[in-house]
Amino acid sequence: MIICFQLKNKCLLLMNTREKWEVTAVNIAILGFGTVGTGVYKIIKKASRLTQNLHVKHILIRKNKKPNLPEMTDSIDEILNDDDVDIVVEVIGGIEPAHQYILEALKHKKHVITANKAVIARYMDEFTKVAAENDTKFYFESSVGGGIPWIQGLERALRVDDVNKIQGIFNGTSNFILDQMKRSGETFNDVLLKAQALGYAEADPSADIDGLDVANKLCISCDIAYDLFVKPTEGLPIFGIRNVTEDDISHFAKKGYTVKLMGKSHQNGKEFDYVVEPTLYHGNTLEANTCDNYNLISLHGETIGNLKFMGQGAGQLPTANAVIQDILDIFQNKEHLKREFKSKLKYRSDLTRSNYVVRSEIDCSHLFAKFNPCVRGDYLLVQQIPIGEMHRLMRKVLEKDETAFMASLPGKEGENA
Repeated sequence: MIICFQLKNKCLLLMNTREKWEVTAVNIAILGFGTVGTGVYKIIKKASRLTQNLHVKHILIRKNKKPNLPEMTDSIDEILNDDDVDIVVEVIGGIEPAHQYILEALKHKKHVITANKAVIARYMDEFTKVAAENDTKFYFESSVGGGIPWIQGLERALRVDDVNKIQGIFNGTSNFILDQMKRSGETFNDVLLKAQALGYAEADPSADIDGLDVANKLCISCDIAYDLFVKPTEGLPIFGIRNVTEDDISHFAKKGYTVKLMGKSHQNGKEFDYVVEPTLYHGNTLEANTCDNYNLISLHGETIGNLKFMGQGAGQLPTANAVIQDILDIFQNKEHLKREFKSKLKYRSDLTRSNYVVRSEIDCSHLFAKFNPCVRGDYLLVQQIPIGEMHRLMRKVLEKDETAFMASLPGKEGENA
């Protein structure tokens, strides 16, 4: 007996021999052989469970790098023009040439999987359109939450519900830094060096500590949740953890709070908002107890209520595992939720209000005069201020004090912060 099912424009054959079922291999090209690319290769080579049907045919490396594996090539054209390649896995990172490589792979009728949140956040609408035009798949589970099945969970919720709230610890590096600072009492710079030594932080950690990585992941999540292309821009309210000190961490801990860098979005009626900012959580919350480089991402749906997803948000094998899951979804012809980005939702920076604490070497209370500012030791409590307004005013504070720090408080908490 022979069973045939479709993969792209080919048929996979399951042939019944006397010994076992045999499945023709799915040929994969990996673009980039850094941390994640190496992890994908390792898992496929291990050949356990369904991965035994996967085969890495090409690995794209830099022009000046000497190949040390037979699959390695420095020619993208060799990969694009190979009709036997079914799936291209892009793990180069950055914007270019990743953007062009993804487009060309889709136009050459190859399915594409990527872990590259920066390029997805900027070009999600274009990739989705080109994939549909060429009857190919564009999957990206590993781009948000590493090994956590966040994208899959969000898509499943959206089959039934409208999702009106997303929030989470999206970045393992920043979470590791904040967690270690609280545990050890060490300075930000000392813990950052430790994170770099462990491979959690890049040589240039700006994307992680300034909230840009969280911004990209939140944009991708909003794209899916709201069926609306939300492109990361300078106008979005983003405040990172670069200025947090060990004294800040200690002060908040004495008050029963833990600092986390959060990405948050709310939808109300025909409007939504979006923010990346340090947030204080009580010690008994899941957010406060998310340690090391773990992520915790949640959604709220009308019938499902709150769902939280926790796990390794980064790392070679957890992220590679999510890439493999997407490969297997294509292998098994499993469709993901289709989005056309035709929603009429409008972004409103002042949709949500919150309490904030501000630490600055200058007296900035006059800037927040409309929002009942109260001095609390070395900190200023700003009450029920629209999020967009808070970030606009905080940029003015930073112009005069580049070391200033702020953090929001969930709900209407903050009197004791």
